[in-house]
Amino acid sequence: MTEIEEKIGYRFRDPKLLDRALTTPSCRMSDPHVADNQRLEFLGDAVVGLLAADAVFAAYPDEQEGRLTVRRTHLVSGAVLAEAGERIGLGKFIKRNTGAHELPPRAKVLADAVEAIMGAVWLDGGLAAAQEVFSRLGLPIDVPLNEWAANPKGYLQVRAQALKPPSRPAYETLNVEGPPHAPVVTVRVTVPGLGEAVATAGSKTAAETAAASALLTSLG
Repeated sequence: MTEIEEKIGYRFRDPKLLDRALTTPSCRMSDPHVADNQRLEFLGDAVVGLLAADAVFAAYPDEQEGRLTVRRTHLVSGAVLAEAGERIGLGKFIKRNTGAHELPPRAKVLADAVEAIMGAVWLDGGLAAAQEVFSRLGLPIDVPLNEWAANPKGYLQVRAQALKPPSRPAYETLNVEGPPHAPVVTVRVTVPGLGEAVATAGSKTAAETAAASALLTSLG
């Protein structure tokens, strides 16, 4: 068993699947014919979504669809999957283009590789194997929903993505007044299916954050 297989707790019957799951699209800069992990990432995204839904459904038997959807969306977010990749030291196994810079924290390539590995495990060992590897990732299933209170823009995006069909917040700058060193910025945020809110602050970023918070407050 290789080191990465030990870390995820699964031995591949077809090692080529694991090798492909670890091969990023950037490798095609050196070898245009190399098989990268994008197809496996596509499949793994669905596998992780299924297993996350099953996990939150079992962990929160009294919660309704809306809250379960928000929990699942958080559980499969890029940041959470990238953190899981960091915990198992996935970065040193990922194949990237020669001369690539060191991966930053929570790099998207880590999240993509986690999904690709899950897709590869599904193909190689089926549902039971995928469930075992998913459990080894240690995703934070018990995070309280109010964890994102300090990041209303992020939480509003999660709420928007949980809609059917998924949506996303749109921020519009309505007005900018005052001198350059002390501006007063008014922003409106709109989410189809959730509503809109307007807020004013001393910068565009702060106004967007305030608008997101205002909309969340109106939603309760």
